[in-house]
Amino acid sequence: MPPRPLPTADEVKKWLRERRNWGRWGKDDQKGAMNLVTPAKRAAAARLVKSGRSVSMSRPFPTTPGLNNALPAHHYMKTLPRGSGGYAADYYGIFYHGVASTHLDALCHTWDDDAMWNGRDPKKEITFDGATFGSVEHWAEGIITRGVMLDVPRHRGTKCVTQDAPVHGWELEDILAKRNLKLEPGDAICVNCGREQWQAQNPNRAYSTPFGPGPLDRPGLHISCLEFLRDHDVSLLVWDMLDHLPIGYDVPWAVHACLFAYGVALLDNALLEPLAEACKEEGRDEFMLVIAPLRVIGGTGSPANPLAVF
Repeated sequence: MPPRPLPTADEVKKWLRERRNWGRWGKDDQKGAMNLVTPAKRAAAARLVKSGRSVSMSRPFPTTPGLNNALPAHHYMKTLPRGSGGYAADYYGIFYHGVASTHLDALCHTWDDDAMWNGRDPKKEITFDGATFGSVEHWAEGIITRGVMLDVPRHRGTKCVTQDAPVHGWELEDILAKRNLKLEPGDAICVNCGREQWQAQNPNRAYSTPFGPGPLDRPGLHISCLEFLRDHDVSLLVWDMLDHLPIGYDVPWAVHACLFAYGVALLDNALLEPLAEACKEEGRDEFMLVIAPLRVIGGTGSPANPLAVF
């Protein structure tokens, strides 16, 4: 198939401004597209469970320094006596944004020169003590919805997505058509790009260095995927690779713009190869997705262990 034309700068601007969801669920809404995950939607997701198989999409708690982990998490142990016995206790500490930790991004996490989610001013809403609008506790009841796997390497017949061939929105449409899948409002999509295979092929290169000096290019999802998310009323994007860099347009965020423009949640750095294998073995690409974020008042997100239940 010949290459398809890239979106123009005006088209990207329209996706970010003319198609944004501000006010759709009220001017004070702090849940965003998660409003589409209704009680009926949760019940329908539960009915997808047939075999009872559960697959975690979480990477290990990232305590080991490495190429992709410039700010390792803390895990300290202490043992204390009690009578003739004793007990163990531990401390966790983590700066989870970045590319090492599997985590959920709340709506207050990003913004552009217009505003953050629902038109709020980040200078007023983001404080040292936490965010006062669009923070993660508004999803504390959990995210339980239909998850749909979009496996890009399987579709392409390759091991992984590469820098020279980012994932475009139209390719996600092609995967839906080829796999005979149809998205419904409130669905979550899991876009597998084969990050583990990419890292195996590039053992001495960081996937990304979001903090401090480092490569400003990385494989992942092109900004054209924004249109796909908006067209299908997706509630959550689960991905192993993140925004393709460089963006190629004069905007501060590519796919991460779905947070403030559409109210769509992001589950960053998911471990998707086990889920991709499970989908093949189960013979289906849909499942119940379950995520229970920490109830952090004012948090810009939460470490998470997302589960796919077949």
